[in-house]
Amino acid sequence: MTVDRRLLIVNADDYGLTRGVSQGILRAHREGIVTSTSVLAVAPAFAASVAWLADEPGLGVGAHLAAVGEDPPLLSASEIPTLVDRRGRLAASWRQFLPRAAAGRIDPSDLAVEFSAQAEAIVDAGVSLTHLDTHQHLHLWPVVRSVVLEMAEALGVALRVTRSAARSPVGVVVRRLSRTLEAECGRRGIPFPAAAAGLDEAGALDRSTLVRTIRRLAAAPGRSAEVGSHPGEAGDPDRHRYRWDYRWEEELAALTSPLARQAVDDGGFMLGTYAELAS
Repeated sequence: MTVDRRLLIVNADDYGLTRGVSQGILRAHREGIVTSTSVLAVAPAFAASVAWLADEPGLGVGAHLAAVGEDPPLLSASEIPTLVDRRGRLAASWRQFLPRAAAGRIDPSDLAVEFSAQAEAIVDAGVSLTHLDTHQHLHLWPVVRSVVLEMAEALGVALRVTRSAARSPVGVVVRRLSRTLEAECGRRGIPFPAAAAGLDEAGALDRSTLVRTIRRLAAAPGRSAEVGSHPGEAGDPDRHRYRWDYRWEEELAALTSPLARQAVDDGGFMLGTYAELAS
């Protein structure tokens, strides 16, 4: 008897952030349940680690498009003036970016050219893209959403739709924005997972939390689901720049645990990538 299993994508964010993060993601794929990763082309270890992806043909790869964060954009300040400050730096986080976007101070064309440069940097390294998403989930917001939707449509790739189960004000806003993004993806024919988790658990996806998360997704409707994660190797000396309070090594241990594989099987899932959404 053939068992009809639903698709589960386990995506690891921030490939290229540091060598240790990239190595952790690759180990989580080889030894665990990670099936996909999102590459941060602006990050310091991108150039050193992007070539490693050639040895992992089963790992789906997307572009983790950045308009905020600690690292500089690929383009100059003169090319994207509304995205940077006088020193050429991006907004530190969504908390600084969103008020500027709401005030109409972010030019969508600046986002488009910077995001295109980031995606092209990944493709030029010999990587085929399966999906797009954004650093700190900015594509939930209207000015960024429109740009990323157009990119996904033009490239013929899937788009990640961030969801939240939290009862906090942020969770309520994320759910409202995610419904709009889902509707736009449906209207344009852009594939996206039917359910998703990982935002609420970001940086704290230990073994027990991962198992609970997979069980929750197993109870959700739809033929596909996604878990977002942030694995990385322990003792990474380069992570001091990123004061996110993430427990990268705990997430790596969870994703490579036999408990994770068992939860996938018990949930009736098959592991795969965003490339399989269309089929």
